[in-house]
Amino acid sequence: QVQLVEAGGGLVQAGGSLKLSCSVSGPTSNVYSVGWFRQSIGKEREFVAAIAWNRDSTFYADSVKGRFTISKGNTKSPVILQMSSLKPEDTAVYYCAAAKVPGTPGVYDYWGQGTQVTVSS
Repeated sequence: QVQLVEAGGGLVQAGGSLKLSCSVSGPTSNVYSVGWFRQSIGKEREFVAAIAWNRDSTFYADSVKGRFTISKGNTKSPVILQMSSLKPEDTAVYYCAAAKVPGTPGVYDYWGQGTQVTVSS
């Protein structure tokens, strides 16, 4: 199955930047998109950003627009989440996920293990 591995998490001060990487491997022929999600302690998982696997379409949550940028390399993997102007509320475990085609819109089928991002004041 499709495998995803996140990397790049760490500790950064508010206003700083951090780059997360999602390595995608396995049978990716039916992958529609790759997205980033995050989950903070005591909160539900929330959508952050996504990019189409075979197109350049991108999507962002309102909370990160203008601060985060999602992209992919020439070989599609890795998928990058460049985070700037970080805020303490961005602190969370960030997960990379892949959605299949065909599939239910908005449903992601494969998930990585997550990487911790901590933003200090």
